[in-house]
Amino acid sequence: MKKLLIVLLMLVVAVVAAGHVMSPDMNLSRTVVIKAPAAKIHEYVGDLKNWPAWEPWTDKDAGGDPTIKVTYGAATSGVGAHQSWTGKDGEGELTFTKSDPTAGVTYDMAFIHGESKLPSEGKLTYKPVDGGVEVTWSMDAKMDMACCGGVIKYGPLMAAMMKSGIGDMFEFGLDKLKKKAEGGA
Repeated sequence: MKKLLIVLLMLVVAVVAAGHVMSPDMNLSRTVVIKAPAAKIHEYVGDLKNWPAWEPWTDKDAGGDPTIKVTYGAATSGVGAHQSWTGKDGEGELTFTKSDPTAGVTYDMAFIHGESKLPSEGKLTYKPVDGGVEVTWSMDAKMDMACCGGVIKYGPLMAAMMKSGIGDMFEFGLDKLKKKAEGGA
């Protein structure tokens, strides 16, 4: 029993130490080349009502939550386009801050869990390349979460764990977007 307590104490110390030395910043991006004009890609990306055709968040095959219910704002395309959602893992909101049919979209997004709000900035950018358009989906967030009066900073650990899962979902969504924009199912 004593050895188990020592191992648990060492684990707690390791988590506390890691939270203080790791960065709370989460920056990730995934890229795909789509053999379609930017205008065709923007038909799916530039209007939130077209996101269900390709986004991974509600697709159970991507590990998403098919119970998510989306509510759209007055505008669904262009700067100010807005949506909010609720699902089994919480709720959130997304608003376009930039939208250009040749360059892509930038959006502010926040995941809401109870009283806490985790803001991030996302982008889907288009860059002409030989054979099509390079589409990059990126996200920047600061995971400044802590408990116990700030002694245990678990945000940096969450950022490290989430990076892989969200990156996989970005890849899944970009693959679906590629199929849709290139005329596939």
